[in-house]
Amino acid sequence: MMPMNPLRIAVVGPESTGKSTLSGQLAEYYRTVWVPEYARTYLDYLQRPYTPADVEGIARGQLAAEDEAAGRANGLLICDTNLTVIQIWFEHAYGYCPDWIRRVNRERPYALHLLTNIDIPWEPDPQREHPELREYLFHRYRHLLVALPAPFCVISGDANERLRQAVAAINQRLIALKELQP
Repeated sequence: MMPMNPLRIAVVGPESTGKSTLSGQLAEYYRTVWVPEYARTYLDYLQRPYTPADVEGIARGQLAAEDEAAGRANGLLICDTNLTVIQIWFEHAYGYCPDWIRRVNRERPYALHLLTNIDIPWEPDPQREHPELREYLFHRYRHLLVALPAPFCVISGDANERLRQAVAAINQRLIALKELQP
């Protein structure tokens, strides 16, 4: 029987920093499922520029996809993006973020956030908007993650090094959580 409340690992960071690649690699390594970035699917079908209402819909869709995948996880759920990404997106695009997104982002339990560094080349993609802002956005992520209750670590290097660092961080976190259990 699969646990209903797996430990959630969120992979977050600016655009084109290898979040999806790392998420897939981690799911394979831990033999579990991962939650793809819901915004990609949503925006693929949107035939107009996105609006704040769309970004809120994306936030709800990401949460629903995560909750659905939790029932199929083997105790660990890898999340390619979470509300941290959506909060930064909202604040950057519109200068504010709805209170409910900020609240859920603070309250939703994650065992660990993996912040992907900007040390890999930008890859153009029709949905990517800000190649010139990666450093600025990376610092925004870091600042927000410091304020959240879950720990985080920065993941850098090529794909193999990122996987090695992420596995080490996750394993260290799993050991720490196990030690906290009575």
